[in-house]
Amino acid sequence: MNFFTICKFFEKDLYDLFSCNLYLCFSNINMPGDSDLEIEEAFRRAQKAHNNKAKLVASLKNRYNKLEDKTEFHEEFVRCLKYAMIIYTREPAVENVIDFVTRFAASFETPVNENPDEEEEEEDENEFLNFLLNFLLESHGANSHAVRFRACQLVNKLLGSLSENAQIDDDLWDRIHEAMLIRVTDKYPNVRIQAALAMSRLQDPSNVDCPTIKAYMLLLENDSNPEVRRAVLSCIAPSATTLSKIYKRTRDVKEKVRKLAYQVLAEKVHIRALSIAQRVSLLHEGLSDSADSVKEVVKTHLLPAWLRMQQGDVLQLLHRLDVENCAETAVTTLQAIFSMATSPDDLQNGVRLDERKRIPVDSLTCENVLYWRALCEFVKNKGNEGEELLERLLPETAIFAEYLYSYLKSITQLSEEQRADMTQLEMVMTQEFIGQQLILLVGCLDTSEEGGRKRMVAVLQEILLMPNTPTSLIGLLVEKLIGILRDDAQKIQMVAEIISDVREPILPISEPVDENEKRRKQVKLAEVRVQIMEAKQTLEECISCQDFSRAAELKDSISQLEELKNQLVLEASQSADNIKEQRVEKSDAKTLLKCLTMCAELFKQMNIKRGICPTMNALIESLILPGVSNPNPAVRNMAVICLGTAALHSKDLANTHLVLLLQITQLDEPKIRISALRALVDQLLLNGLNILQDKPAPVSQDDSNEQPEHQAEEESTVQSILKMLSDFLDSEICELRTETAEGLAKLMYCGRILSPKLLSRLVLLWYNPVTEDDQRLRHCLGVFLQLYARASRTNQECVEESFLPTMRTLFNAPVTSPLSEVDTSNVAELLLPYSWLEINTEPGPANSDLQLLLKDILQEVKDKHSIRIIEKLCNQLNGDRCSKSAGNQDTTLQNLDDHNGGGTS
Repeated sequence: MNFFTICKFFEKDLYDLFSCNLYLCFSNINMPGDSDLEIEEAFRRAQKAHNNKAKLVASLKNRYNKLEDKTEFHEEFVRCLKYAMIIYTREPAVENVIDFVTRFAASFETPVNENPDEEEEEEDENEFLNFLLNFLLESHGANSHAVRFRACQLVNKLLGSLSENAQIDDDLWDRIHEAMLIRVTDKYPNVRIQAALAMSRLQDPSNVDCPTIKAYMLLLENDSNPEVRRAVLSCIAPSATTLSKIYKRTRDVKEKVRKLAYQVLAEKVHIRALSIAQRVSLLHEGLSDSADSVKEVVKTHLLPAWLRMQQGDVLQLLHRLDVENCAETAVTTLQAIFSMATSPDDLQNGVRLDERKRIPVDSLTCENVLYWRALCEFVKNKGNEGEELLERLLPETAIFAEYLYSYLKSITQLSEEQRADMTQLEMVMTQEFIGQQLILLVGCLDTSEEGGRKRMVAVLQEILLMPNTPTSLIGLLVEKLIGILRDDAQKIQMVAEIISDVREPILPISEPVDENEKRRKQVKLAEVRVQIMEAKQTLEECISCQDFSRAAELKDSISQLEELKNQLVLEASQSADNIKEQRVEKSDAKTLLKCLTMCAELFKQMNIKRGICPTMNALIESLILPGVSNPNPAVRNMAVICLGTAALHSKDLANTHLVLLLQITQLDEPKIRISALRALVDQLLLNGLNILQDKPAPVSQDDSNEQPEHQAEEESTVQSILKMLSDFLDSEICELRTETAEGLAKLMYCGRILSPKLLSRLVLLWYNPVTEDDQRLRHCLGVFLQLYARASRTNQECVEESFLPTMRTLFNAPVTSPLSEVDTSNVAELLLPYSWLEINTEPGPANSDLQLLLKDILQEVKDKHSIRIIEKLCNQLNGDRCSKSAGNQDTTLQNLDDHNGGGTS
């Protein structure tokens, strides 16, 4: 029986002795000779933190060097070390001894020498280091988890204390590698942590088949203990192979792991090694993380590191993010950067304004205009404190209005053929993005001055009426226009007039001409011209014959004919240009989409308590309802959005068109079905399922017979809606499935629906491997389940009722079902904390039945840990004193496994 096997029986006594003073253990060791006493004394002193370990190391090494035969020293040194290695807890005295041993062993390392004559001397110097490492490798497989832990800890510390160019025998190096690869799969997390740290210098990032790298990635993906994942993150070398695994840990379920992942990315990974999507995701998720510590590390570590890589150029950093496709994330990033600025001058470095406080039109880029907008919003949010700086950043309202108009008017219009050219299309998209940012800047302007406000209103009206204004900017323009106006009636009236002018513009119209009348006038004109020619010829003859009286008559006749000719020519020209101006209704898809977008924004901005006025009702009848049946999908979609928004303003309108929305959710194209589904969910959120009860009952002489039928019809409609939503959860259309899950989550969280069956469906959907790539769905349901269970006691009961159906579905899932791959224990661990079982220790039928059930469970369960938990619960039910904490209070069944850490995401 070896030393560790013997010590296992006395581990508690040794622990008590070590906790008091380790030297008590060493004082019981009978060691002959001064050299033995030197070792004992060194270990005794090493326990004290205040002792100078460098002197102890030097003194003991001096004793070691004087010995010719080192064998006895080795044996006694290891014997003293074993007392420390059987202590699992991180006692200060033990840690001090471990540090001392590490320093002493590392002191034998000799610098690498190229002289072959000195190799033999170096081998002698490394003799103790090699001996100690061999001893640790022999001990790493001990039965005691404390010994395995200390062996790995010492290997870690020894390898870490060696210099970068240290040399170790190849065979010994391979043995260390093999041993640590075994220990990273140890049952105890602390052993895995030390083994992972020890392998830090054993990894080869350039080798795709490196076993250490593979072990690290496996631990990052699958280890249930967050501290193990943190240990691996701290030492894994970033490479093309490992970068994706490090990046994924920024979404870990544990705050500390996410925080460290961001630190590693900031310190060890260049921004160019990350894709644009990864950069945006890191900033978006990091700056919106639920933990303040993660947000802080992104602000203070990741962002400054990325800025240093761009030589402090914020605009260049924005360029690395592709702000056209992630504007809001870029703004959040800029807000974080602004919050760390030390002076106002630092904020203005990213934007260069001319003397009129504008960026020259030819200098506008996506990056600098977004920076301008974000900076103005940041300063405006500071209130009075930022007024002075805001005045330096923005021109007067009237000047900005002309600036905005001049830019939006210059946006290029592309034909259908030109849109096929990606270069031209990207250019126009860039122009629209810049225009969008300029429109958003309107919200930062001071519109209290009457003249500037009127000019801005006029400019926004004119821009909305321009035929070349992009549809993507219409909603934003209407929002800013409504925001500037102060009277609700004026807002509705002005937007309605703009819609009318866009849909029915005043155009020049030419009236049809009677061809017979036109021909008659042409013949008459020709006759007059002939008569004029004949009269002029006769006049010349009369003059030559000196018949002056006749010549005077002919001259008067010619004048009359000329007047008649001019009149006929004028009539002919007027008939050719007979154009009048009048309103012409346009029904093309582009015009209807533009009008519906303005209408949707109007309904969105108005207070729903105001109701539907006649003007709004006219828009519904003349524009929205016809648009629902329009053949163009984009027009239909916007019309459905308008109808759903308008229905929020009037319960009667909602009742009238609820069936229509239900039909659209099932029959139209996916995008339009999703819009109708959103409208339906919004309606149920606002009015609940009782909106169906507000529908007028059918008029009948026999009310006693009709009323029950009406109620049955209402219940049937409610069940039909719930069944439809439940069926959508199985839809093959990913977006429809996600939207339905999000809608049900909202309805359940707000208390509009209370259904354990639907809750079970959502839990199963969250765990279903089919939805693994649907990040929006996973995030939504993950947040919902946490908030829902803690919102009320009723919700907890709903979770409790859904538990068994959920587990039963998983247990009974056929092999062909994706649910058969779900880890049932993981699902149970999720749901149990949301519905703790309250066990009443008072005698009664429930208590007796539960005890019988636990006895049956004990016969089936073989795991010792589970058996201990069940036995403890049985003692509580029996009313044992040791299990009662305070009188006869209820007891909560909790997870007692301290070794089980959080799961990975």
